[in-house]
Amino acid sequence: MGLVEKVLGFVFENPAFLVAVVLVVLFIAGLSVLTSGLKPGKNPFEVDSTRKPEALVTDQSARDKVLKQGFAAKKVPDNVDAIIVGSGIGGLSVASLLAKAGKKVVVLEQHDQAGGCCHTYIEKGFEFDVGIHYVGELRNNTMFKTYLEQITEGQLLWADLDDNFDNVVIGEPGKPKYFPLYCGKDKLRQCLVDQFPQEEKAIDEFFKLLKECRKSMMGHIMTKTLPPWLASILSSTGLINMMTTYYKMSQRSVQEVLEELTDNKDLQAVLAYSFGDYGTIPSEGSFAMHAALLNHYIYGSSYPVGGASEIAFHIIPTIEKAGGKVFVRAPVSQILVDKDGKAVGVRVHKSSGDIDLHAPIIISDAGFYNTVERLLPTKIAEKAGYKSITQDIRHGPGALSLFVGLKGTKEELGLRASNWWSFTNNQLSPTCKEYMAQTAEQAGENPIPLLFVSFPSTKDPTWEQRYPGKSTCAVITLGNWEWFQEWENERVMKRGEEYNKIKDAIAERMWEQTCLLFPQIKDKVEYFEIGSPLTNKYYIAAPKGEIYGLDHNKERFSPQVVSSLRPKTRIPNLYLTGQDVLSAGFAGAMFGGFLCASAVLNRNLMTDLLKLKKEIAKSK
Repeated sequence: MGLVEKVLGFVFENPAFLVAVVLVVLFIAGLSVLTSGLKPGKNPFEVDSTRKPEALVTDQSARDKVLKQGFAAKKVPDNVDAIIVGSGIGGLSVASLLAKAGKKVVVLEQHDQAGGCCHTYIEKGFEFDVGIHYVGELRNNTMFKTYLEQITEGQLLWADLDDNFDNVVIGEPGKPKYFPLYCGKDKLRQCLVDQFPQEEKAIDEFFKLLKECRKSMMGHIMTKTLPPWLASILSSTGLINMMTTYYKMSQRSVQEVLEELTDNKDLQAVLAYSFGDYGTIPSEGSFAMHAALLNHYIYGSSYPVGGASEIAFHIIPTIEKAGGKVFVRAPVSQILVDKDGKAVGVRVHKSSGDIDLHAPIIISDAGFYNTVERLLPTKIAEKAGYKSITQDIRHGPGALSLFVGLKGTKEELGLRASNWWSFTNNQLSPTCKEYMAQTAEQAGENPIPLLFVSFPSTKDPTWEQRYPGKSTCAVITLGNWEWFQEWENERVMKRGEEYNKIKDAIAERMWEQTCLLFPQIKDKVEYFEIGSPLTNKYYIAAPKGEIYGLDHNKERFSPQVVSSLRPKTRIPNLYLTGQDVLSAGFAGAMFGGFLCASAVLNRNLMTDLLKLKKEIAKSK
């Protein structure tokens, strides 16, 4: 036995010694931070900034003055503290936190309105939310709720969905089996036991795993906040697994875990149904990610009162209070790096001539791939070692979104505030793989294995007041980028007959299957439009038409990759925010912004937020 084997054998046979060593290393790491000369920034959670909610602003011109502020060099404030590329929730949340800490921040958005996937559009008398369908952890006094209330000053209100918030439908079109799911841990458990009475043991074990994953989530965050060298040592030696159980779950697939729990394929499908919320099929998706999502929704879900654009509408004023601005039609073409390799600004592309803006802090909410492959100079990205990281991760799958305007109220159409997940069979992974491997023409001819069906108008209590006699339907499925790639460089709305033929065929197929679930809406269509992966690239700058950023497979959640996808990059003064920092979705991207703000301000915002949360609870 060699020396290394003897040392490792001793270490693992003496856990007390191992713990002592880890504590010493952590102490040294903490001491290095304290003596680094970096002073913590101001606490953005110093005081409760919520106030009495004001009336909903429905005047579109007044809303546009906030959400559609066009970029011009003369409008940019002087002495900017930070520039943020992208106005998705990852960008807006970190901008708000920095503003609350006294920083003057400028946010640059390439689209014609702020919000990223939180924006809405109005067409033919209908308003459509493009990315927000339901959000969890807002019915109880959670950290997430407190955080969101602070960056919107309590002006963003939420309406609860039905307790039966999700419905799983399994079976070929026209021959479905329904599995309603209810919020509340006990209610959810009971409805599953009622539908699968022979599987009570497996269901209980599943809930134990959810609890274990929830407790271990701090291990995920810890890996991003430890010094890179320390995280590397802990990961490469396996010592990190002595500190957290997170990676024992993150390195197992959803399918692997479920197959150990039960042989019942319907139950496996029902427990895996929400993989569509992050886009990775169960055979490849990380169970830790899946568990985090289910834990997010387990106590109920909600929807923004007034629609998804309310999110950006109420965050932007908090940025402006500190002298900052949020500009649209400001496409950033490059992150500027000086001769010492430090990020010093950005270049905004304008037809009249590019404009360079400078700031001591640059933050990218453009996504990991866009940042390292498009915005950073190639030599800089390669020198920082980001090319090797791209070999361990991949783009998430593309998506197609169908937006349908309907004649009739929710009462007239028999619709309610819930979601439906429709699968053609209970073999979720192989069926989705087969579908994605088809040609574009075949995709429009064959059954679509996964549909998410929702009626946003039923979830917003102000909808009938704003759009009387109308309803909306959103249908989403996964789509292969390669089906549409040949039209990538064509102008939007000018991609030609063949492109329209392919996407319209898929849209008709999606609608046909939707109407088998809801036959009462078939003849009520007044507006019908589908967005392809190319649409996603145009409006939200998704490189491969993905809506969830990086793929959420096991490799993405390995300790090595988790440590690499941290807010503070290897390029001085450059930071990352958004869903690629943590995970997909509204909450994931928001907490990506939270971690980014913590890194920029060099302070533990989790402690600050927890303290404020407790103070608010005491005052009520």
